[in-house]
This record gives sequence, structure tokens and C-alpha cells, in this order.
Amino acid sequence: MSDGNSLVQDLIEAGIHFGQRASGWNPKMQPYIYGKRNGIHIIDIKETVKGLLLAKRFITRCVAEGKDVCFVGTKRQAKSVIEQRVADVKMHYVTERWLGGTLTNFRTIRSRLKRLEELEAIEANDNFQSYSKKMESQLRREMRKIKRNLDGIRNMNKLPGALVIIDAGREQTAVREARKLGIPTICLIDTDGDPDLADIPIPGNDDSMRAIDVVVRELCKAVSEGKQSRAVAEAASGDDAEPAAESTPQRRSSRARYRGDSSASASPEPDEADRPAEPASADS
Repeated sequence: MSDGNSLVQDLIEAGIHFGQRASGWNPKMQPYIYGKRNGIHIIDIKETVKGLLLAKRFITRCVAEGKDVCFVGTKRQAKSVIEQRVADVKMHYVTERWLGGTLTNFRTIRSRLKRLEELEAIEANDNFQSYSKKMESQLRREMRKIKRNLDGIRNMNKLPGALVIIDAGREQTAVREARKLGIPTICLIDTDGDPDLADIPIPGNDDSMRAIDVVVRELCKAVSEGKQSRAVAEAASGDDAEPAAESTPQRRSSRARYRGDSSASASPEPDEADRPAEPASADS
């Protein structure tokens, strides 16, 4: 119980309950709002804790089953927090611009990462000394672009089992791609956001670095717990690849259970698999 009280205290001290101005709210956030003070909506901290604990349980189970989690947060307040905490638990992250097709055109993204490895090998071998100055400049520029955009997912060899998104409104491209592939989303959503974008919404201040830090810290703890469970299971019965082979329709039916939404349990539209993949512009 003391751990729960400590979490609530950390969240309050971080200001996670301070929403946006009431004039700019999204009415869909009404169930998560406690009241209003000085024209600012106050988020119900109980709803924040409820969403956070639900997200932690889901992530622990997801990672224990052998799946990975990708954290997405390109706003200034989220970048350093995600890069530090997510790197510590050896998971994947995107803190620069989300490239269209990162998930839906994953094969192209992997090819760009192989190109990054080639360029890094050239640099390590002779530091581009065998190339002309002009070519060296071009290759170094290419390497910097790929590394800036994709370094956080360079070890992501398969699609993630879940996406953690800071500010779903800002990261709508990532949300759309995850939804198209049936990948569950966990989103920190402020009072001006749309909770329908998330499978597991965590209502809270998504502009405060301290608030983001507490949320990401707790979710990374869940990742660590899931990894421990995974290691125990692998030691006991060997590496079981079956959980990672879950089909898209199964994932979609599972997404309904995360939020208790029976209407979301329908299978994907018949023509969804035939839609063209979104282009990936890894060098942009």
C-alpha cells in the first residue's frame, strides 16, 4: 500500500493532474476530469493511477510473452526522458520525427538500418579515408540522418507488441499505423486529447517533463518485471516462440479487452490487408 501511496504522491508532485485550459478541452475527456480551477481543468488522479496500473500490467504480460515495446515521444519535454529511461531497460524508442511507414513498411526501415551499419563499418575501418572529400561529406550526412531518425529502433527486429505514446494527438501517424496493424497503444493524454485514440489511455499532463518522467519510469519498471518473467520462463522451458506469432485478428480482439469495449472486438475489415503500405522516408 505504501508503494501505491508513494506513486500517487510522485504523480501529484509532478503536476500530472493539471490539464489544459477549459476552453480548449475535448468533451470526450469528461470522465477523467475532476473539476476546474482558475479556468484550468483538473484531472482525476484516481483515473490517472487506474490507467497507469492497467498499462503496467499489460506491458509486464506483453514483455513476459516475448514481445517488445516501443516508446514514442517527439515533443521536447519527452525526448530526454524517453532516451534515458527506455535505453536503460533496452527497449525501443522514437524521439525524432515519426517516419511514415515505420511500422507499415517495416522492411524498408530495416533496410535503412542495414545501410547505417554499413556506413558505421566504413567509418570504423578507415574513417572514410578511401573516399573523396565530397563523397565523405555525403556519406557522413547520410549516416547522421539515418542515425538521428532511426537509432532508437535499430535493434527492433520485429514489430513491437505495444506502443507507448506521449501525446497521441501529436503522434497521430504512429497511432494510425499501430491501429492498422492491430498493435495496442498506451497513451498519455491531456484534457485536450482524444482518449479514443488509445487502447489504454492514461489521463494526465503531457506537457510536464516531470509528469512524463514519472509515467515513463513506471512503465519501464513494468518492462523490467516482464523481462524477469521472460527469463524465468525461458530458463524453465526454453524459448517459446508461440506468443510472438499471434495473428492480427487475435490482437484486435485483445485490444477490446484492454478497455472493456465490446464493440472493438470485431475482426479487421476484409480489405484492410490489401491496402498499400505507407511509404517510408528514412532519409527525410
